[in-house]
Amino acid sequence: MLMDAGVSLGAVYLGEGRCRFEVWAPLAERVAVHVVRPRECVVELDRRERGYYRGVLHGVEPGSRYFYLLDGKKERPDPASRYQPEGVHGPSQVVDGSTFVWSDAGWSGVLLPDLVIYELHVGTFTPEGTFTAAIPHLWELKKLGVTAVEIMPVAQFPGHRNWGYDGVYPFAVQNTYGGPDGLRQLVDACHGIGLAVILDVVYNHLGLEGNYLAEFAPYFSERYTGSWGPALNFDGPGSDEVRRFFVENALYWLTEFHVDGLRLDAVHGITDMSARPFLQELADAVRRQGERLGRVVHVIAESDLNDPRVINPPEVGGYGIDAQWCDDFHHALHSLLTGERRGYYRDFGKLEHLARAFRGGYVYTGQYSAYRQRRHGSPPRLSPARRFVVFAQNHDQVGNRARGERLASLVSFAKLKLAACAVLLSPFIPLLFMGEEYGELAPFLYFTSYSDPELAEAVRRGRREEFADFAWEGQVPDPQAENTFTRSRLNRDLRQQERHRVLYRLYRQLLRLRRDLPALADMNRENLDTAVLERERVLLVRRWSRGDEVCMFFSFGDAAVEAHLPLPAGHWCKKLDTGEEQWLGGGTAVPKAVDSPGILTVTLEPGQCVLWQRVKED
Repeated sequence: MLMDAGVSLGAVYLGEGRCRFEVWAPLAERVAVHVVRPRECVVELDRRERGYYRGVLHGVEPGSRYFYLLDGKKERPDPASRYQPEGVHGPSQVVDGSTFVWSDAGWSGVLLPDLVIYELHVGTFTPEGTFTAAIPHLWELKKLGVTAVEIMPVAQFPGHRNWGYDGVYPFAVQNTYGGPDGLRQLVDACHGIGLAVILDVVYNHLGLEGNYLAEFAPYFSERYTGSWGPALNFDGPGSDEVRRFFVENALYWLTEFHVDGLRLDAVHGITDMSARPFLQELADAVRRQGERLGRVVHVIAESDLNDPRVINPPEVGGYGIDAQWCDDFHHALHSLLTGERRGYYRDFGKLEHLARAFRGGYVYTGQYSAYRQRRHGSPPRLSPARRFVVFAQNHDQVGNRARGERLASLVSFAKLKLAACAVLLSPFIPLLFMGEEYGELAPFLYFTSYSDPELAEAVRRGRREEFADFAWEGQVPDPQAENTFTRSRLNRDLRQQERHRVLYRLYRQLLRLRRDLPALADMNRENLDTAVLERERVLLVRRWSRGDEVCMFFSFGDAAVEAHLPLPAGHWCKKLDTGEEQWLGGGTAVPKAVDSPGILTVTLEPGQCVLWQRVKED
């Protein structure tokens, strides 16, 4: 299966005690495999074109541990290692994925418009911090209305605690999470109840500790400097082989682990001046592999460029990526909810910003950005709503705060409900960050467990400097402290408390409305308009499709206000009102049904959201 998928780098077990090894190492004159356990041996590999070394070893079974021996001097783990049971500095291990018994033969995936994504970090999702420990919680996500689980990076990182963006072995599943078979069990369990799995992968940089790739080949560019260290070489000499390495990695996850999509971390950190960009090549390879496997697969990019080329099809000069995270929607919503105006939030804060986000995804489409001190973005005219993933919280926007506060610790309960309504009633793909659905109060902090003290200190210093522009108060928790990690674990006991239980029920109701009302189910931003009542601090969003029409009112003020709302003429029935007592509101002055003459005058409470549906005339 691996050969059919085009994945041949690393150690591929062929059966009957035979294992093929292949590594790109043009910087070495000689490369040997040093099997260190259970039966030690050293076997030279044959040099091939472009600096590849290959050979088939006999008597090597799954579980064997090995290093590559470079020029008879340096022993290094396999860059394409499938498993690092002893960590980033230890030997690699031969893995035979064919022994796992899958039960998802009838699984075909989830279509892009049907995605409701739930992002989780394996290490903090449960007290055990493993793949298998997450499985018992999948049913509650299914009942909530989630259709896809997005797993933060699982590539082997240094130590036991990390977000995953310091991974240095892109093919190796983190040992402390449960290794390759643990991930397979989680994916199989997700498919068994109808949940897709999206895996977060990092192709814009690699971590520093345990990163030996530069000793093998020109994986990194000397022409560019990335924000996270050496930039990967996607367009210089040797870049064809670097691209092959990461494309094979993408195909490996789809083929060996049955994942349904990849979330590409920070593609704005990839510098690539080639005529056919790596991102386009990657998206095309993933699409074709999905067709071969008979599954719906997706590539979703994180990008802060507001560049529609990322999500436009290749036929019009785009990269062909299926969707992208939309930071503008988050920033517009967050600044209204919290009043924060420092850092990148200085570009936001007006109701019109959120109205623009509802209409087009991007807020900045060529206007001057005070934060960037230049014009930013381009209009995504060819990009339908299903190309954008929106959120009120995610690991970045929570964890990259100085103290990792979730929204539940920053705003009132009314505004917490308002945030849920804005995201889930939008025409875009919604993403929830683990625990958001019940108002988790534990912070999500940045945590590491480096063994290199100099690197640990550099990260501490870097985190403090990173937050200077936001002027957040309080000390930055030490990323290396174990307590920083344990404080970030979910506390599901909160679900027993009334406020958290009601919030969970609201999320479930919003997702049900999103499925059941045609105007909400149709992800078409063409059938949408907005109106802003700046003085009253109220945003109106109207959506329509297939004879159905809804109007939503979002009140962002801090006091009750009498508002003259432009509700189109007709008979309207109220489908949701967060001011009602069932949602722990203080009561509502909004009637259950109304015949609107075109303007509806009502009193709205702070943070109140009201959803109306037009009743069809006989």
